[in-house]
Amino acid sequence: MHSLRLPRTRIAVGVVQLFALATAAAPGVASAQSAAPAGATPAAAAGPALETIVVTAQRRSQSAQQVGVALSVLSGDELAARGVRKVNQLQNEVPNLEVEPAFGGSQAQFRLRGVGFQDYATNNAGAVTVYVDEVALPLPVQTQGLLFDLERVEVLRGPQGTLYGRNTTGGAVNFLTRKPSKAFEAGLNLGLASFGEKSAEAYVSGPLSASLRGRVSLATQQGGAWQKSRDTGAKLGDKDVFGLRAQLELDATRDLKFNLSVNSGRDTSEGQGLYLFVAQPAVPGYPVPKAALPADRDRRLAGWGFAPAFLARYGQPADARPGRDNDSSGASLTVNWTLGGLRLTSITASDRFQRRELADYDGTSLPLAETWFDSRSRNTSQELRLANADTNAALNWVTGVYAANERLDEIYASSFANSFGFPIVQTSYGQKVRTRSVFGQVDWRLVESLKLVAGLRQEKEDRERLNFATASLAPPIPFSGPSSGSFGHDETSGKLGLEWQPSRALLGYASVSRGVKSGGFTAYNTFNETALTPFKPEVLVAYEVGFKADPSPALRINAALFHYDYRDMQILDAILDPATGATVGKIVNAPKSRIDGIEIELAWKPSSALTLTQFVGYKDGKFKQYRALSPAADLAGQPLYFPRLSYGLGATYRFELGGYGVAVQADAAYRDKGRSFLNRINPAYDFNTPAYWLANARLEFAPLKGAWRATVFARNLFDKEYDLTRNFFDLPLPAAAAGAPRTLGVNVAFEF
Repeated sequence: MHSLRLPRTRIAVGVVQLFALATAAAPGVASAQSAAPAGATPAAAAGPALETIVVTAQRRSQSAQQVGVALSVLSGDELAARGVRKVNQLQNEVPNLEVEPAFGGSQAQFRLRGVGFQDYATNNAGAVTVYVDEVALPLPVQTQGLLFDLERVEVLRGPQGTLYGRNTTGGAVNFLTRKPSKAFEAGLNLGLASFGEKSAEAYVSGPLSASLRGRVSLATQQGGAWQKSRDTGAKLGDKDVFGLRAQLELDATRDLKFNLSVNSGRDTSEGQGLYLFVAQPAVPGYPVPKAALPADRDRRLAGWGFAPAFLARYGQPADARPGRDNDSSGASLTVNWTLGGLRLTSITASDRFQRRELADYDGTSLPLAETWFDSRSRNTSQELRLANADTNAALNWVTGVYAANERLDEIYASSFANSFGFPIVQTSYGQKVRTRSVFGQVDWRLVESLKLVAGLRQEKEDRERLNFATASLAPPIPFSGPSSGSFGHDETSGKLGLEWQPSRALLGYASVSRGVKSGGFTAYNTFNETALTPFKPEVLVAYEVGFKADPSPALRINAALFHYDYRDMQILDAILDPATGATVGKIVNAPKSRIDGIEIELAWKPSSALTLTQFVGYKDGKFKQYRALSPAADLAGQPLYFPRLSYGLGATYRFELGGYGVAVQADAAYRDKGRSFLNRINPAYDFNTPAYWLANARLEFAPLKGAWRATVFARNLFDKEYDLTRNFFDLPLPAAAAGAPRTLGVNVAFEF
């Protein structure tokens, strides 16, 4: 591989130059503002100005520009305008973020700055944790509900743990919902789009008494099937998703406040079919001979087929298509109590999730690699935090304890009736996870412009595997390995940083932090006892420098440069199953690796009508020490498996026309080639996902004195063909999950 030192050096020089520019410009801005008479508006403020973005990333309300952490923030209105309805779509809005659907299914695989976890089973936590109103969703599959009625999303890059209930190596994605309002408000949004897609959202909010407020919101998506069977022409991909959230907010006293939130979701959507991205040879040796198949020229084509005995075993109809029947529900109670100079926060949460999903992983009408998931999880958590109430003090601090209990029971089955001759191979098991931690962070203003930040976390986690069993049901082949086992860890993580702020318009920061992701076990169907060996926790030591600058009220530049020292990285490898001859995935630890990268985000408002945004993310990583299992190979010096470059830009222009307000918006995003470890396991095919551009556009208009607005939009404006993931399942049958084609639509929103 060629060296990347020169590009990294140029990037570092570029960051230094940007910082120098910001340093030169920012003090002038600060001086101009401070020179204005008391009570007067500074001259600069009379011109165009970007909005101040308030976040709670550090467990208190702050301007995002005053937080010495690399984070991206999108408002709920921005998410709705860009058609972001699932967390997966954030990868086109945030630098260095990828969200890959495993085999095109509902198991999301998150990666931030190259740090992620690839696993198509349900049982393991991700390297990136998703939160909703400060409540963690411990299993990645739980993140696939609808996004609606949101205040904003905050994406924090790098290890988190000294301020958060859970410990992560990659980062955190925080969704904050809209809270009950003190005045009555209500709204309705109706949408219609290509392929018969329909959507609706509604909310009502307001006071129930002088001290009690409530909010109810709901959303649904229906239709939208854009795939069809290459054999029968039948449609595939209709959505059928529903989400409901209800909140009560009580001011018990001036200093004591309660927020109760309950939610429910249902997803009975059809799944995504896979298409054949290469021609596939004939295999006459199968129980039912497989004919040669050409590559699909149209990514909208797909194939699926299930053995009747497999469908009957799991209660599916004879004409079943890939799809899911998932249920979720949860509740949380947040208490904020101000006690003199202290602020106590308690978050009590419970959630339940059931996954029933039928999928076809071979992309053909023959029953070669079909799967069924039946998973039930229950999670409870309790977080207590104590902090100083005066956030403007020279010494700010927060400390807390966190406890969580998780239980998962899963059946995972595959049908290889027409390949290996096993009609049904079923794995079943239970899993218990018990997490206890104590954490805290302080920031101490050493002098007016210099702040020291220090944080520490101690976490103990125990995982228990219960009644693990794999069996071929016909012919009967039992598994003789250990059915139960337990393992755990007791790890320390922390952060040490400096923040330099010579003016309100410039913040520079440097930090070193240590993050830990818990270990686990592989839960795929296998007769190989070696596959059950637990994998260890991974540890990431992150070094980061960055700055946030507002050279003028209309210009914002943020940049960060990072180096990651990665130990025991959890990575999906493979082993050979002696009973079947199949290649079976196994998660292992790569002893040493490193990642280097950069992010730059820019927002500019050259006039009151026009807003421009851009971001770029670049990362490069290599194994420093890792010997792969199958095929055996020393991968030291070889690149890690992720795309290097991400880029995005957007423009919004607002003007008035004949009594109407008009907004024209366009945005585009670039994703680099995604490198895959499967090229090493199955070198006859290219499993790297090709690079692609996506562009979107929208036109919004509303009366200047009215309570409605209409929006016409185009997603994937130029109908770009691209892949979300490429894979194969035990057999040399390469298939890919394609991205959605161009979608045109209209939304009409009413506010009351």
